[in-house]
Amino acid sequence: MNHLLDHSLAEAMVSASNEARADLLLNYLAEHGLTNYDENVTQLEHGLQSATLARNSGASRELVIGALLHDLGHLLVDEHAATGDFLDEDLNHEEVAADYLAPYLGPAVLEPIRLHVPAKRYLCTVDPDYYNGLSDASKRSFQVQGGKMSDEEKAEMEKNEFLEEALTLRRWDDGGKVKGLETPTLADFRDDLVAVLEAK
Repeated sequence: MNHLLDHSLAEAMVSASNEARADLLLNYLAEHGLTNYDENVTQLEHGLQSATLARNSGASRELVIGALLHDLGHLLVDEHAATGDFLDEDLNHEEVAADYLAPYLGPAVLEPIRLHVPAKRYLCTVDPDYYNGLSDASKRSFQVQGGKMSDEEKAEMEKNEFLEEALTLRRWDDGGKVKGLETPTLADFRDDLVAVLEAK
């Protein structure tokens, strides 16, 4: 299946104020996040649950917004559970999202997003119990995403200054898949989003 990158959001954000950029991002999540992430939650629900876990843990606003936006890449390439290749082809959604948002957000937001897939591979490499706790869908995508890290990949990951943030985001990602869970709305994250856009 062909997945084309949606440039419409980027085109709208170029000349917008940071307040307007926040609204554009939140509206995009609302409009495009209704597709299923898995059998339990939509992509929007997954992002909101992940961000809520981040906020409830006392995380920085950068990590809260990273958790909210970490799977934006899935939406930008229309990658979701209803597409037959969702778990069969790795479209590097983490890189798509981080690169797409790079003009507007700083590394404290972007790098945990960029690293949340390698973080799963890292955790599966160093902690067998972590792998055993993954959902069937996450185990399947883990194989498509490269499986366990080599010693070289593991050593490289451990040098990254955002390793701990990426591992933390990964665990929120894993936890944000609860059917029917009530969360704050997108609007409740707007102030944090504006703040991190202003901080760029």
